[in-house]
Amino acid sequence: MDSSFIKKIEKAKDYAVQPDRIKIKTYLAEFRGDNGNHTITYEGEQWHCDCDYYVGRENCTHVMAMQIMLEGMVSTEAVAS
Repeated sequence: MDSSFIKKIEKAKDYAVQPDRIKIKTYLAEFRGDNGNHTITYEGEQWHCDCDYYVGRENCTHVMAMQIMLEGMVSTEAVAS
């Protein structure tokens, strides 16, 4: 491994501990819940989940978990849609 690549690896490690450098614009994830899998999306500062609870209330534990996990990387203005 050449020294240039080693420096890139070190820089990547530095970035990895600075999540405030990252702003997520679009996100798609599969959440493995206790009662099945659910699709979570984030786009245009809007969250969405395909679970039944979310459909009736526009928020759910799956979205809340993602908001906690991605804190600082998604807009603080982001809302469930």
